[in-house]
Amino acid sequence: MSRARQPPLVTGISPNEGISWTKVTIRGENLGTGPTDLIGLTICGHNCLLTAEWMSASKIVCRVGQAKNDKGDIIVTTKSGGKGTSTVSFKLLKPEKIGILDQSAVWVDEMNYYDMRTDRNKGIPPLSLRPANPLGIEIDKGRFPQKDLEALFPGMSADFTSENFSAAWYLIENHSTTSFDQLKTAVANLKKQANKKNEGSLAYVKGGLSTFFEAQDALSAIHQKLEADGTEKVEGSMTQKLENVLNRASNTADTLFQEVLGRKDKADSTRNALNVLQRFKFLFNLPLNIERNIQKGDYDVVINDYEKAKSLFGKTEVQVFKKYYAEVETRIEALRELLLDKLLETPSTLHDQKRYIRYLSDLHAPGDPAWQCIGAQHQWILQLMHNCKESYVKEQKGKDIFFPMVDLDSDVRPSPIGHLSQTASLKRGSSFQSGRDDAWRYKAPQQVIFVEKLTKLVVSQLPNFWKLWISYVNGSLFSETAEKSGQMERSKKNARQRQNDFKKMIQEVMHSLVKLIRGALLPFSLREGESRQYGGWEMKSELSGQWLTHVIQTVRLSSESLTALEIPNDMLQIIQDLILDLRVRCIMVTLQHTAEDIKRLAEKEDWVVDNEGLTSLPSQFEQCIIHSLQSLKTVMDCKPGEASVFQQQKTQEDVCQLSIGIMQVFIDCLEQLSTKPDGDIDTAHLSVDVSSPDLFGSIHEDSSLSSEQRLLIALSNCRYLERHTFLNIAEHFEKHGFQGVEKITQVSMESLKELDQRLFETYIEFKADPIVGSLEPGIYAGYFDWKDCLVPAGVRNYLKEALVNIIAVHAEVFTISKDLVPRVMSRVVEAVSEELSRLMQCVSSFSKNGALQARLEICALRDTVAIYLTPESNSSFKQALEALPQLSSGTDKKLLEELLNKFKSSMHLQLTCFQASSSAMVKT
Repeated sequence: MSRARQPPLVTGISPNEGISWTKVTIRGENLGTGPTDLIGLTICGHNCLLTAEWMSASKIVCRVGQAKNDKGDIIVTTKSGGKGTSTVSFKLLKPEKIGILDQSAVWVDEMNYYDMRTDRNKGIPPLSLRPANPLGIEIDKGRFPQKDLEALFPGMSADFTSENFSAAWYLIENHSTTSFDQLKTAVANLKKQANKKNEGSLAYVKGGLSTFFEAQDALSAIHQKLEADGTEKVEGSMTQKLENVLNRASNTADTLFQEVLGRKDKADSTRNALNVLQRFKFLFNLPLNIERNIQKGDYDVVINDYEKAKSLFGKTEVQVFKKYYAEVETRIEALRELLLDKLLETPSTLHDQKRYIRYLSDLHAPGDPAWQCIGAQHQWILQLMHNCKESYVKEQKGKDIFFPMVDLDSDVRPSPIGHLSQTASLKRGSSFQSGRDDAWRYKAPQQVIFVEKLTKLVVSQLPNFWKLWISYVNGSLFSETAEKSGQMERSKKNARQRQNDFKKMIQEVMHSLVKLIRGALLPFSLREGESRQYGGWEMKSELSGQWLTHVIQTVRLSSESLTALEIPNDMLQIIQDLILDLRVRCIMVTLQHTAEDIKRLAEKEDWVVDNEGLTSLPSQFEQCIIHSLQSLKTVMDCKPGEASVFQQQKTQEDVCQLSIGIMQVFIDCLEQLSTKPDGDIDTAHLSVDVSSPDLFGSIHEDSSLSSEQRLLIALSNCRYLERHTFLNIAEHFEKHGFQGVEKITQVSMESLKELDQRLFETYIEFKADPIVGSLEPGIYAGYFDWKDCLVPAGVRNYLKEALVNIIAVHAEVFTISKDLVPRVMSRVVEAVSEELSRLMQCVSSFSKNGALQARLEICALRDTVAIYLTPESNSSFKQALEALPQLSSGTDKKLLEELLNKFKSSMHLQLTCFQASSSAMVKT
């Protein structure tokens, strides 16, 4: 795997040689992106990172440490580029020894001198007081390699204070180019220095000569008295005098060197203090630097400085260092508290949360900051959800909210994780819109807006919550450097122990989401104790199927977004259960509203008849059902992971009953329209197809519909419903996955047939009864007697009147629906033939002329309506003829035939409607 940056490359160092603690400038390429990126710097094998000062990506300044190797490479290591290489090297020189009183441009390590001065009783070796240039001439350093000199003079040293001093080595190293005359001058200088030392010793003796004489006299007196007396008294006196002399000598010495030694001690103390301050300025300035970097937000710099200070001074025993390091710890503890507060602060981005967790981990904060953050985030999400519900409930109670048109046919929500995507198109059929104002599109119920907001809130917050847990589980919060491998393992161990706790957190969020939605849309599904916490909505009216479909689409999109996070399905199952309940409820509500819309179709019947004798009512009914089913298509279709909406037997039964109820509502609507009293009929007119070739008996456009006409129109609609509409609706039910379609169709057909039969019987009663009732008075008009009558001259008027009435019925039915003519005419003919047969059978006896007259009229009627005869009517005519005496002579038969032909000829125009070409017989 390639790195983001190239490894560091050192191309130059200035100076390229020097002693320990020499300040050098390193130049090169890719030397780091900043101070925190620099993690290693070695010169000749010695770690110089502590003194390193990063200037830029091509320049670093540091001091050379005490290395074992006298020559080596400069190696720079960075986080971004790794371990680098070097094209140059640095030569480490051995330091020259500098005398105590010699001038120097750099601070000198004087620990050895300091230690010797602290115990003046030991004294300073005389050679250490010699000057650095004993020859007194200009020193000219040669260019002879140090290794060659060591090989030439093994075991020797060029240090004139050393016991193994080699004069030749000294001269080669310091005076290899000095002339012979200068060397002679050097010899003279050495002699002068020796004489000066001797003179100095004599002067020192002269200055304290009186003291020596006193000491000598005191010693002589002690010796004499000891010899003479040998007493203890003299011994004590002499001892006291000796002590006085020694004290005076010590005081004299102290007086001579007190000022010089005082100044030197003060200078040494100052120099040591400055040296300590310079060398450990990092620690002394660290508290202030921590404060500044915290204010700037440079927490990485603070952590790096703290790690460096902890490795250097964490276990120090020096009191000053302990004091400053304790101050550093105080500032770091305050930083831990600050970072923890920022970590638990909400809202916060996932990036910031991870960053603060890493900071706290690097600072070795107590506890488990990552888990604390997860817990705080969980509580915050729950609080947001409940606050959302409370705000919308209060808003609903305060006023009606008009939502700026929620367009159900377009995108209404932005996308989370790629997309919190689109709402499905919900199209509302014309039958649903009728009788309602289109303002419903602009007024969104509060519950719908709430579900939109709630799901958007959860889908926007839960991904970061889940990703934070995943990072906690796999240890990626602590995996930036190899040194944190221990933290990663501890994190994974903690995560394994807290898996069940996190699962409960996710389940609690899911349960709250589902229950809040149930409280808004399905309050009856909540337990009694949960209504107060999750409900509180004012349910003035139940949501329509269209809004429930919109809500289902919203919840589905939320479920898809959560599934994309790879959250286990068992945690999301509760959402699938909610979607199933919403789908079932949506179907029920839609079917109920459909039944209400169908009930209102009666108000829209205009009684305009088309060419087939139908009004627009059956078509409106079918379209209403189709639009209703189409609006349920997205609800009934199963998305991945969803169960069938009809998986429960109770749901199947409820949907089946509602569907049957819809069909029954329409059948009741037909019955209501057909039996409505004349006073309740709206001013509507019957429109007739002008293209019909036979307009005989048609109803003019300006004539009001009679009860009989409404019955005929209803019968025509029933016939069409039975043969087309109900079958089409059954196909649509099956197409959309409805269960029990056969039962729905069967029950609906039976109910429709019952209505059709009732309407038909009512119409036949209206039309056939007057005709049947006029037969008997017509037959016996003018005191007619079958026993005493004249020779028949033709068909009498009563039969002609009956035929005209039958023709009028034919014309009325034909005007409405040609298909109804055979059915109606057959029943009318049955009624007339039955009555005629009864009347014939009631006659006690016939004369010859009476029998001929009766046979003429029966045959005329039978032949005229022959096209509409049924087995029942044929039987009646047969019974009527059997009740008459048979014709015995051919003359009577010929007369009967002539009279029949005369009747048919005279009423040819009127009897045209009874010809076979005018209509076709169908079975009733």
